[in-house]
Amino acid sequence: MASSSNPEIARVFFPSYPMFQLYKDGRAERLRQIVTVPPSDDPKTGVRSKDAPVPPLSSARIFLPKTSDPTAKLPLLIYIHGGAFCIESPFSPTYHNYLTSLVAKANVIAVSVQYRKAPEHNLPAAYDDAWDAINWIASHIERNGPEPWLNENADFDKVFLAGDSAGANIAHNMIMKSAGDDQIRLKFSGLLLMNPFFMNDEPDELISFIFPSSKGPNDPRLNPACIAIKELAAGLVCKKILVCVAEKDFLRERGVSYYETVKNSGWNGVIEMVEIEGEEHVFYLFKPDCEKA
Repeated sequence: MASSSNPEIARVFFPSYPMFQLYKDGRAERLRQIVTVPPSDDPKTGVRSKDAPVPPLSSARIFLPKTSDPTAKLPLLIYIHGGAFCIESPFSPTYHNYLTSLVAKANVIAVSVQYRKAPEHNLPAAYDDAWDAINWIASHIERNGPEPWLNENADFDKVFLAGDSAGANIAHNMIMKSAGDDQIRLKFSGLLLMNPFFMNDEPDELISFIFPSSKGPNDPRLNPACIAIKELAAGLVCKKILVCVAEKDFLRERGVSYYETVKNSGWNGVIEMVEIEGEEHVFYLFKPDCEKA
């Protein structure tokens, strides 16, 4: 691997938390190793997990809680991981352990969505893959889809979308996209945005590189506040929204702005915001055993 002093290196995203670097000849090199763990039956919680392909280009890890009734219909959580659209995976130890814990405590069945990452696959690839996952999940509504756990255990009238950081951005956009598609018959009960990434009116160096076709701060996928409030309100086809921010998170104000924008939009739903004092961005992933997590 070339060093950061190599004159052939044009840019590093980002020096404080290196994810990938660009060479002057146009090559991109990842700086973080991809670590994954296999699906498993967790002996502590009884949560089971398995992987499934999501056509045409993606996949997912599905989590099923321990239950005394194998035919019980459970609320369905669709989870989209963060990582600046560039790193992480449902199959990493961080997200596998987090979803295992979440599924055990909430007693839900969860689908943790994999999506293609920048810089090899620039945005909107992540949005496209997440949308394919939404459609794949919806294909189980008649109880004859390709994944038995979803056919047998998912309550498609109680569907929740959740994500953290970039994944929260994707989750918001999946709700908005669902509003314009009559083929999606999932009934979204809630949207959970944890330490969400949204743009404000300032340019973003990473977004400019990994999403060259976007309009930056004027792109509603990145900055929901830039669209008409009536359009925003009409697109949020869920009943409840919970926005979680952390006091020391560099994205805190973006989450607060989203909350205030939706609250003042005339949206016919309930939105709440929770702020965790003294904590930084996605602290609960790095300190899962702490009381605040």
